[in-house]
Amino acid sequence: MLIFESIIIALDGLKANKLRSLLTMLGMIIGVGAVIAMISIGLGVRDKVESSIAGLGSNLLIVSPGTGAAVGVRQAAGSNTTLSSQDAQAIAREVSGVGLVAPSVTRQYQVVNGNQNWVTSVQGVTPEFLAVRSFTVQSGRFITVQDVDTRGRVAIVGSTVATNLFGEMSPVGQTIRINKAPFTIVGILESKGQSSGGSDQDDTVIIPLTTAQERLMGITHVNLISVQADNKEIMDQVQEDITALLRIRHHLSSKAADDFTVRNLVSIMATAQEATGTITLLLGNIAGISLLVGGIGIMNIMLVSVTERTREIGIRKALGARYTNILLQFLVESVVIGVMGGMIGIGLGIGASYAISALVGWRTVISLASVCMAFGFSLTIGLVFGIYPARKAALMNPIDALRYE
Repeated sequence: MLIFESIIIALDGLKANKLRSLLTMLGMIIGVGAVIAMISIGLGVRDKVESSIAGLGSNLLIVSPGTGAAVGVRQAAGSNTTLSSQDAQAIAREVSGVGLVAPSVTRQYQVVNGNQNWVTSVQGVTPEFLAVRSFTVQSGRFITVQDVDTRGRVAIVGSTVATNLFGEMSPVGQTIRINKAPFTIVGILESKGQSSGGSDQDDTVIIPLTTAQERLMGITHVNLISVQADNKEIMDQVQEDITALLRIRHHLSSKAADDFTVRNLVSIMATAQEATGTITLLLGNIAGISLLVGGIGIMNIMLVSVTERTREIGIRKALGARYTNILLQFLVESVVIGVMGGMIGIGLGIGASYAISALVGWRTVISLASVCMAFGFSLTIGLVFGIYPARKAALMNPIDALRYE
């Protein structure tokens, strides 16, 4: 009952000085709002990076030509010719724990439909590519084994290519020309959006691997081998086994550097999570400084309040109020300021997060944990920074208080 009465008295005191109370709360409001908004931005960045990496495929290992060591002048990705389709077949056949293997080649070409043209990435792949890289066919079909065996002139297009070449019309069944060679579109891919590197994953044309190698590019090597492991627990072991197998196949001596690179996307995601977590923590800590400023403002206004109400304190003590009664009265008033500021700040922070997402286009993720943490800090700061003024009031000599002018 005593706490309830103290809350009523605290609210009456805040109403009596509305402007001063609002200015005091402003530090808490801005602090809590900033913490929630900054953490939501950090979580949004983490979520976008994770979804982009996950969108490349689950339990994925990427084998690319060229060494990852920083020795000499490093060539551009895919410019080396040290990987072949036979390497991909050997990985699928000899490495345990491997589910699917998809070799691929990539090159930029101008794709033409009538009087419309578009420069895009043309990928030569095998049927396994669809599952390994987590693509989905929106309409039509994907590359088949027969297409690869017969070097078929068929193509599957991404939504960006379909829109730029055909507009609203369905491209399935239509003919396009890639490097002046005709290809029949047999399917369109479901949109995947941007990758973690910012490239448009829908800006692509997919054709059979053998068709790309022999009829379009005139090559025998592959630019990339995508390997899907059976589960995350064996990713490191599969990576080691692939490295050992390729070193044997490429006749590399024990002292020679790898002429290929095997990247583990699970490790990349863990690194990305650590980096984005650090960014989120940094943003939250920077915003949290304003909470301390708000706490100092609460202490300041509570000291002013104690000075203004010195005679009131003296009268209450003369009428029998104890140390705990006075302490609780001013402590509750300080906590009420912190809590009210925190509640308004939560609304401001959530609103700011939605506004940033709508106006700037950044992805934001509002976390219940961040809301609870910000509110908890506002409560704690109201309590901690109110202890000194409340104790000063409670220790006041009633005779001196009554004589105060």
